[in-house]
Amino acid sequence: MAKPSIAVNEPGRRVFLLGNLAIARGALEAGVRVAAAYPGTPSSEILDAIAGVAPELGIHAEWSANEKVALEVAIGASYAGARAMAAMKHVGVNVALDALATLAYTGVNGALVLVSADDPGMHSSQNEQDNRLLARFAKVPCLEPYDAQSAKDYTRHAFELSEKFQTPVMLRTTTRVSHAKGDVTLGELPDFRGEKFSFQKDARRYVCVPAHSRELHPILNRKLAELERYANGSELNRMRLEGEKGIVVAGVARNYVLEAVESLGVEVSILELGITHPLPRRLLERFLGHVEEVLVVEELEPFIEEQVRALCGDVAVRGKDLVPREGELTPEQVEQAVARFLGVEYSPPPRRSPRLELPPRPPVLCPGCSHRALFYALKKVTKRKIYAGDIGCYTLGAMPPLRAMDTCLCMGSGVSQAQGFYHAGVEEEVVALIGDSTFLHAGLPALLNAAYNRAEILVVILDNRTTAMTGHQPHPGVGVTATGEETFALDFAALAKALGASYVAKVRPNDFEATLRVLEEALSRRGLRVVIAEEPCALLGKKQGLWKTPPRVVEERCEGYLCSACRACLRIGCPGVGWENGRARIIEELCTGCGLCIAVCPNEAIVEVERC
Repeated sequence: MAKPSIAVNEPGRRVFLLGNLAIARGALEAGVRVAAAYPGTPSSEILDAIAGVAPELGIHAEWSANEKVALEVAIGASYAGARAMAAMKHVGVNVALDALATLAYTGVNGALVLVSADDPGMHSSQNEQDNRLLARFAKVPCLEPYDAQSAKDYTRHAFELSEKFQTPVMLRTTTRVSHAKGDVTLGELPDFRGEKFSFQKDARRYVCVPAHSRELHPILNRKLAELERYANGSELNRMRLEGEKGIVVAGVARNYVLEAVESLGVEVSILELGITHPLPRRLLERFLGHVEEVLVVEELEPFIEEQVRALCGDVAVRGKDLVPREGELTPEQVEQAVARFLGVEYSPPPRRSPRLELPPRPPVLCPGCSHRALFYALKKVTKRKIYAGDIGCYTLGAMPPLRAMDTCLCMGSGVSQAQGFYHAGVEEEVVALIGDSTFLHAGLPALLNAAYNRAEILVVILDNRTTAMTGHQPHPGVGVTATGEETFALDFAALAKALGASYVAKVRPNDFEATLRVLEEALSRRGLRVVIAEEPCALLGKKQGLWKTPPRVVEERCEGYLCSACRACLRIGCPGVGWENGRARIIEELCTGCGLCIAVCPNEAIVEVERC
């Protein structure tokens, strides 16, 4: 479905694209030759889309082991003269920052664009950091699209800007830009398949020892000054002077401000910024010279506001006193802020009451998810334990009724934190829980560290054969690349042994009794122990024909109506198990037939169909 929108070479054709697909299309139109990423919402669809058409267009597209590796792959390609892109969510830039901060010193040859998909409102993230701050920290330019069309156009512009100034360029999107759809006019797709690339050695530029970096830093600072002069005249910034009060706005909030001004029927000067670092100060000074008071509208940090305050002179500046500093902005919030700033009456639109009150729907593990069986078994065989968790679908194990995760900080941190608990001398047994893709992303050094520093912890790798949380992207443990080619598949057990684990075992969580035995054995031992829980993601299991016939409830055996202390089937937290008329009920539309409810029922009231 993506191919007609992404790969068709029909300049002028209008298509309806997701923002991330528009970014992918912009990269293709810009002639990207190498694209690398690590999956993370809200960025994942960018590489998915490019990988889907990469073979026919002669592009290399890959899911890298982590974001730092992805950026460094793009850097190598860029050094050789090829246009390259690395895509990741906002916290992924933290992982890649070590490379990015020095890349700004060396600069690039072929254009290099780093897509940072920020997540205001934390729809699927552990924080809502504003990566414009990292762009300024790393001294790289930052462009901010505001809809699907600008996402495509700004991506092309980012490649051109990168090559013009030989600098990496950050394209900062937000969830609302990445995951909203809009009309996009396609440009022409170049054909660079015959182009050859080569690396021209230059140690004083590419070998960043202190003596060389001391020479490169002043060059970088001069480049930033040139970029600022460029930004002052860039077509990505738009200014209209229509009143003594003005609004400075960037990102998706540009749409909201324009809608608010039209809705309120007011006259106001507006400066729309497409380049937010380096900020076009001369353009800002011209704008501030025309107005008496200015409102800065931006999501998250007062990044632009603070710089405007430094330039404002006698102009009064409003910003985060009217616009929230946390969370995703809404059109209503922006219209209210604009109305208050302009001193006009604002009547919020009437809220429509729902016809019926819907019950809350907290996120839960999917029906048949093997993580549920593993967590339930782990809780059954452990008493006083600390569960140091990590980021992935399995983080939902922290929710009731399982409550099998006590910490979740960042990728790979669970294994490291478990070591901290152990070395601090806690009395409880310490268990680290980490997913397969997360383990390969950031858990490897942590496991090596545990062996080296003799941390006696149990590490459970939840291997569901995919990067499930972000859309089932492959990883090095799967044996398939981003473009579907068969490749090497990592052996987790062999790797754990090689890294120094004293005890390594595999288990299939849906074999509940065997899982109990393996966990008991692991907990009885000393040293660094690793258990690999292998079971395909339940959603993949459906495609692979692994779902089984749902079980049945033998009503006369179910004692839930007699003993509220039973109800063991409800304590596994499976959406496929319900409760009706005082007894368990299997919801066949959701059930995968995993058999966990059969295993945990003490009265054999839930049985396979053939045993009814």
